[in-house]
Amino acid sequence: MSRVLVTRPLTEGGTDPLRQAGHEIVEPDASAPLAPGDLTRLAAEFDGIVCHLTDRIDAAVLESGRTGRLRVVANAAVGYDNIDVATATTLGVTVCNTPGVLDDTTADLTFLLILAATRLASDAERDLREGRWGGWGFGTHLARDVHGSTLGLVGFGRIARAVAQRASGFDMEVIHTTRHHTGLGGFVPTLPELLRRSDIVSLHVPLNESTRHLIGAAELAVMKPTAVLINTARGPVVDENALVDALEAGTLFAAGLDVFDGEPAVNPRLLTAPRATLLPHIGSATIATRTRMARLACQGVCDVLAGRTPSNTVLPAPQPS
Repeated sequence: MSRVLVTRPLTEGGTDPLRQAGHEIVEPDASAPLAPGDLTRLAAEFDGIVCHLTDRIDAAVLESGRTGRLRVVANAAVGYDNIDVATATTLGVTVCNTPGVLDDTTADLTFLLILAATRLASDAERDLREGRWGGWGFGTHLARDVHGSTLGLVGFGRIARAVAQRASGFDMEVIHTTRHHTGLGGFVPTLPELLRRSDIVSLHVPLNESTRHLIGAAELAVMKPTAVLINTARGPVVDENALVDALEAGTLFAAGLDVFDGEPAVNPRLLTAPRATLLPHIGSATIATRTRMARLACQGVCDVLAGRTPSNTVLPAPQPS
């Protein structure tokens, strides 16, 4: 039997693989992420850690773990920018994530933001709730059409492709750009070209140094003034102050965000920005999907502790030659 730290509660049934394998599960009674010092101290006491994307599994945590018994860290999320994968690899600690199980749910949420932001649904609802709606009017709450528009996908992984499938039901032209040619129809070789052509731009890239502030003032200036920006990837992919500048100046029509730079803190300018639809990072937030995510992360821990290689192992990024 091994000891496994589950840093914060998972959905009911999420830890079933660990329980069925007979491992000891320790779940701190904490609604907030463990402090870095606590994680560093605890890491040496466990064979495995199941963490959340809000937990910083940095070099100090990993090195502490390897002075003890730590063999595996499983992130209950598909992104893993909160984990120092390079250090984990050097120390022989396996890192797992949860690819595949949240694609459709996150794509649904992405399309919700596409519809809500493009149709200015949040503004209209706010007017209704706050008593500013004076009844139907021919020129009130005029927005833009989603059907028949051009959707530009930045990144073309599983979630982006699921969004593209949904777009087909709205007769949208779907284009995409990635670092390498996909060999598929709709590929656009450069980001600026995609931004110029798109009515709606949806971001689907991981967070790393090359994608931090991938969309900034220069990129927003390339977009149509009638365009809409959607971000369900990671908050720091967008320069939020530049985004607010564009919304306030009217050089961008609208935006829909599910992720934020520095969350759970949200840039105060975003909270008052015009034509901004904001959601609190709920892309994968359905009971079924979160439970599948939890079970996959826990299964990865079970596999490593049993001497198997999990299918959801994160491979380190290749080092430049």
